[in-house]
Amino acid sequence: MYVLDDFDFLLPEELIAQHPLPERSDSRLFILNRKTGKHDHKHFFDLPNLLKKDDLLVLNDARVLSARIFCTRQSGARIELILIEKISDTAWNAISNRTKRLKIGETVNSEAMPGISLRISAKTGEILTIESDIHLTPEILDLIGHMPLPPYIRRPDIAEDHERYQTVFASAPGAVAAPTAGLHFTGNLLETIAARGIETVYCTLFVSWGTFMPVRVRDISLHRMHSEQYHLSEHASEAVNSARSQGRRIVAVGTTVLRVLESTFSNGVNIPGRGKTDIFIYPPYTIQSIDAIITNFHTPRSTLLMLVCAFGGRDTVLQAYKTAVDMKYRFFSYGDSMLIE
Repeated sequence: MYVLDDFDFLLPEELIAQHPLPERSDSRLFILNRKTGKHDHKHFFDLPNLLKKDDLLVLNDARVLSARIFCTRQSGARIELILIEKISDTAWNAISNRTKRLKIGETVNSEAMPGISLRISAKTGEILTIESDIHLTPEILDLIGHMPLPPYIRRPDIAEDHERYQTVFASAPGAVAAPTAGLHFTGNLLETIAARGIETVYCTLFVSWGTFMPVRVRDISLHRMHSEQYHLSEHASEAVNSARSQGRRIVAVGTTVLRVLESTFSNGVNIPGRGKTDIFIYPPYTIQSIDAIITNFHTPRSTLLMLVCAFGGRDTVLQAYKTAVDMKYRFFSYGDSMLIE
């Protein structure tokens, strides 16, 4: 059984991408054969020619909310709230840079729109429950909030991030982190893929801030995953099940799609519906729902890296990561991509 240290690797700080490339599909693409360990190096715009003509591509259409809100306390002190899970139209779970100082019953005001107030109604460990005096629609959050860039992007968000930390096909608002494997696609690339006869379908998983939470236990089997809401439509499940029955490859675009497909897989088929999943995938778990995955490069000792290792094989994946570091691939959300098949 593997332990936490088995998923560590050396990553120079300068390889952590702080900004996206000027063009989405110009990112590099590391191609890994999980059976042989052999690899090749292309660019993401080469993807249409790397996929098979009868492949089924499954993408996550979740749209990122402007979930980072700067607020002012009655004392005038500035605090930061990050919404992490919707409870109702006016209530959210959140985290803050001042959790210990905030008191239950305290009201803070939006810095951008002081007329909007948020009340701290509960505290559970690091998690705050906040209630607003209005419905926090995506449109309202765009007015008062900022893009919730990951903690390893060490800069404030800028106007560019409102477009680039969002996939071009994002349509279901509710995520507080981007399904980053999809960030490399452009409208033209999707058109080229469709022109080659490659089928594309969408599912939804609202990526939560918990995706960045570190594993704090040596025995990884004791780690408990964050829960995330998903939706697999009748159309998407039918497409996936049809491809599988015909022996066609199912290619998941991102770990989020894999979490949906693996969570809804039962008796050889994917069951449509809405729900929550806290599935934790790590070696020696056997993944049954997909045949290939497109994914970014993930952080050391993270649950995302463990998931990729379960699919590609720990030794094979970590050797590929070493090669990627040596070749100065760009890592994490705004970084380069990998195709494991």
